Amino acid sequence: MTNVKKNKIASKKAVLERIKFNAAGIDLSSQDMYVAVIDKPVVKFSTFTYGIKECVKYLKSEKIGSIAIEATGIYWFPIYEALEEGGFEIYVVNGRHAKNVPGRKTDVLDSEWLRELHTYGLLRASFIPKEEIRKLRYYMRLRKDHIASKAACINHVQKNLDAMNIKLHTVISDIMGESGQKVVRAIANGVTSAEKLSGLCNADMQKRKGTEILKALDGKFREEYLFALNQALEIYDFYFEKIRACDTQIENLLLTMTTQKEEPQDLSAPKSINHNMPQIKDFHYLMVKLSGNKDATAIAGINDYSFLQIISETGLDLQEKWLTNGHFTSWLGLAPPLNKSGKGPRQKKKFKRQVNNAGEIFKQIAQNVGNGKHSALSGFYKRIKGRSGASIANKATARKIAVYYYDLMTKGIDFVEEGIKRYEERYKAQKLKYLFKQAQEFGFELVCA
Repeated sequence: MTNVKKNKIASKKAVLERIKFNAAGIDLSSQDMYVAVIDKPVVKFSTFTYGIKECVKYLKSEKIGSIAIEATGIYWFPIYEALEEGGFEIYVVNGRHAKNVPGRKTDVLDSEWLRELHTYGLLRASFIPKEEIRKLRYYMRLRKDHIASKAACINHVQKNLDAMNIKLHTVISDIMGESGQKVVRAIANGVTSAEKLSGLCNADMQKRKGTEILKALDGKFREEYLFALNQALEIYDFYFEKIRACDTQIENLLLTMTTQKEEPQDLSAPKSINHNMPQIKDFHYLMVKLSGNKDATAIAGINDYSFLQIISETGLDLQEKWLTNGHFTSWLGLAPPLNKSGKGPRQKKKFKRQVNNAGEIFKQIAQNVGNGKHSALSGFYKRIKGRSGASIANKATARKIAVYYYDLMTKGIDFVEEGIKRYEERYKAQKLKYLFKQAQEFGFELVCA
């Protein structure tokens, strides 16, 4: 009998066995939760605080050790925290992993199905970071929302300037920069003279673009547009203050989280900042100290702000959750699907990988790297883009950066620097080979300068 036939017979005889006998399933809604344990009827509890406390007591009385909860909006947050304090093993489950079951139409059956799948070990737990990281993540996401709202205010400022036929944005690249804000706020305060407004720009800008600025500031200052401009600036200032308040909370949390950390050695100079960089004292120092003297800004495209964003989404101990960089990039949603792999024929699948929040951060970093010119990663991005398009190039570069980041956080900077060095040498050798080949085709000979 062949091995193939033996495997088929063995697979037919295989039977699922329960591996968790102290498991429960919880299905949630905004007002109620349904708790199912083995060989007991489903019990309903309120999601008010008193109901959550009763639920914890019930689970302890039934000697439950492991619980599966379907991630429903934000309703699971307070229940998760209460169960975490109770010492339970908690699986927060993606709803897609337990859906499409025929005949399952009620919350009671949902909780029983979650429990049943959990007892057989068929549910995968979502990544939930530790409490301090969760707090940091909440502040960072709130800050991101404020930045988006502030950006909308800038669009409203631009809209009202255009309505008055003031073409300031065609001359000044950032109308909310130092010179731009002075001009815009003066307009909102009733200054209409193009000469006076132009004089508010810095000396260098007046020298280079003085005539163009005068022409751009010649508009029709209508009352309703000035009113709307004032309101947009007021809301902009409001969100600016809220962002700074978030920065204060983040700074205090970073100071708390780094109290017991070792002092960093051989700090490198921080990379260039951007407009959205948090205003935190000794930001680079705190980030290196927080990560255990692992400076991710050594990787192309990553600065202290993006480093903080990644930590807020993935935590600090990557190897505890993801055994390899392959597991990590798969969780991020950056690993190529099986039918796209270049390692041989694969069966096509309809499942599409979802890029999560952390994956989107790496994709933004990759976009910045792709816009650069002098790193090996920017060369990698451009080669993939020329062959497969910008979208695939962005994802492939994001995956490569994520691998470097994982290796740095788990194996140290020396390992990553050596890997980047080898990649750059290989890239240089490939480029020289291509240049020599092109020279030969056209009858030339390359000579070292």
